[in-house]
Amino acid sequence: MMSLINIAESYAYATILTEGLMGTSPVGVITGASDIKAIQSSASGSRSLVSDYSTYSGTEEISLADLVASPDVAFSQINSNMMSNWQAMAIQSLTVGLTFKFGKKLLRRPVANVNRNIFKPLGMGVKL
Repeated sequence: MMSLINIAESYAYATILTEGLMGTSPVGVITGASDIKAIQSSASGSRSLVSDYSTYSGTEEISLADLVASPDVAFSQINSNMMSNWQAMAIQSLTVGLTFKFGKKLLRRPVANVNRNIFKPLGMGVKL
């Protein structure tokens, strides 16, 4: 049997991870376009033809396409996001875990009633 509550909890954890590390939702990670581009800049006041490609645009939201197209830039941005967001992600994960734990206990009887009287007779292989 597949539990809809457990799926919702898993999606909440996935959202915390993808927003904290990649700056977008789990759906955005999968469906996002590859938009990382180098911004060409040269040293100010220099007449040199050498350009510096150290800055990039499109790194606010990292997708799977970005990981394939520019893995070095994408992983660098993910590492930077992790270093700046790990505390918030940890607190959000604890909050989600506690919320689902107490919510399941608090709503145990109504959920069991719905599972017994609605989902079980339908034989869908799903429970709340």
